[in-house]
Amino acid sequence: MEQILNENRRQCKYALTSAVVVVLCVIAGVTMNLTTVNDENFDNMGLRTFCMFTVNSNLFAGAALALVFPFTVEGIRKHNYHMPNWVVDLVYMGVTAVTLTFLISLFVLSPVKGFRLIFTGSRFFLHGICPILAANAFCFFISDHRVGIGESFLPLIPVSVYAALYYVMVVVIGEENGGWRDFYGFATYVPVWIPMALILPLTYAIATFLRLLHNRLYDRRRKEEAELYTREFGGKDIRESVAALARAQARVHRLSVIPVPIRIISLMVERSGGDCSVEEACDRYMEAYLADRRKALEASLKK
Repeated sequence: MEQILNENRRQCKYALTSAVVVVLCVIAGVTMNLTTVNDENFDNMGLRTFCMFTVNSNLFAGAALALVFPFTVEGIRKHNYHMPNWVVDLVYMGVTAVTLTFLISLFVLSPVKGFRLIFTGSRFFLHGICPILAANAFCFFISDHRVGIGESFLPLIPVSVYAALYYVMVVVIGEENGGWRDFYGFATYVPVWIPMALILPLTYAIATFLRLLHNRLYDRRRKEEAELYTREFGGKDIRESVAALARAQARVHRLSVIPVPIRIISLMVERSGGDCSVEEACDRYMEAYLADRRKALEASLKK
């Protein structure tokens, strides 16, 4: 049982650490842009930095990964790694956006402005380090949800919104009327319809690649996890195993907060090969948890 709980804590720690590192790098990169009022190579510094997809995509990814914090901290405390599907989907959307930033910086902007310029200063974080670390966190450590094919379309939403905004501010309104300068050059060097027609297919291709890699690693982790649970609970009385888990958890949690680790219990039931249902196992968990807390309360009153 101890190995199972430690494995859950380990997954939480890895997910939390990877998310914290990305958030700190995003903060560093954006802060450098905000505090650099004038840059001879880039016009959009200071508050104007927020009109750039680079900054917005990194902020989106950073905010999504910040949502990982409370669930992983709670998971460490309760020995139960669980991430809501909607959090994983937001991370997926943010990671796809910053991966798009990385690829455009590497293959489009670097040939025009130079690799060193595009990947130094704040751009070292926003164009390079943050996208790489964010993709690493999503694929390797944010592992509690298998991304479906339909979810591959979600990353198109923020990219579409920004593309539409960029087109309106650059082409429809124009810099001379208070809009934006064509700082990415998409409407200056080529007909505007070319990048607009390519951006969404490229985004979907990135999203598909990330989904396949994430799911492949997710499946491998689940297989290893299943083998661990089989070794631990195969052929055993799952009702007693669940009761032992409840007693172990009851010793570290307050009575007012009764965490029911449904994911862990489901795996225990699945790999035990017994006839106990998940619902029955959860009921047994609650009974054993309350019984242990009641026994501890009675013992403290006698002192």
